[in-house]
Amino acid sequence: MIIYPAIDLLDGQCVRLRQGRYDEVTVYHSNPLELARRFQAAGAAWIHIVDLNAARSGQPYHAGQIADIRSATGLKIQTGGGIRSMEQIEVLLDQHQIDRVVLGTAAVRDRRLTESALKRYGGRIAIGIDAADGEVRVEGWTQGSGMKTMEFARLMSDLGATTVIFTDISRDGMMTGTAIDEVRRLTEMTSLQVIASGGIGSMQDIEAVRQTGAAGVIVGRAIYEGKVRLEACWQKG
Repeated sequence: MIIYPAIDLLDGQCVRLRQGRYDEVTVYHSNPLELARRFQAAGAAWIHIVDLNAARSGQPYHAGQIADIRSATGLKIQTGGGIRSMEQIEVLLDQHQIDRVVLGTAAVRDRRLTESALKRYGGRIAIGIDAADGEVRVEGWTQGSGMKTMEFARLMSDLGATTVIFTDISRDGMMTGTAIDEVRRLTEMTSLQVIASGGIGSMQDIEAVRQTGAAGVIVGRAIYEGKVRLEACWQKG
């Protein structure tokens, strides 16, 4: 199982939102590149970066900064937030050599783009499933989509997706444990590689995700607040 330390970018700084709310922001670091280097020194091979400005506006904001992190560290980067066009995907994957991009709102609202991206880039495209009360949310988690989690996951699998990132929004930034039952259902009832996100607060939470058979887990606030020692995570992968 791959552990993805998370960097959420807002106005150039590393922050965390509480349950995705932009009015509940905690700034953790003013230099994301320095933070990425710390993760690398701790043994990380991948990092997960979210462009929160773009997630809200649908316009690229931190693409250059993300590219600089990729170039300066050599770390594999999985990034999402406001990616709504093939041009944006091409810039990130081809020009900036980002390893994987995440489609969230676009996967729900633009079926043609999603299908084209999956056909062209395969496993370098992940689908973000951000859910609240079983419903997939869009536009930076601010709007409902009318789609249920499992229904949407199966639809994306049918379109050729191989990887999904599942986030229970109610748990995001809360450090109360991730939505284990939902992660297990997605893992067992689809052929998708499932990356769990939201709610990790301890090494025990990471182990619980591992037991579901998930392909990965994203960890943010718990690292910043010392609840998870990144160096210790590699003892079991």
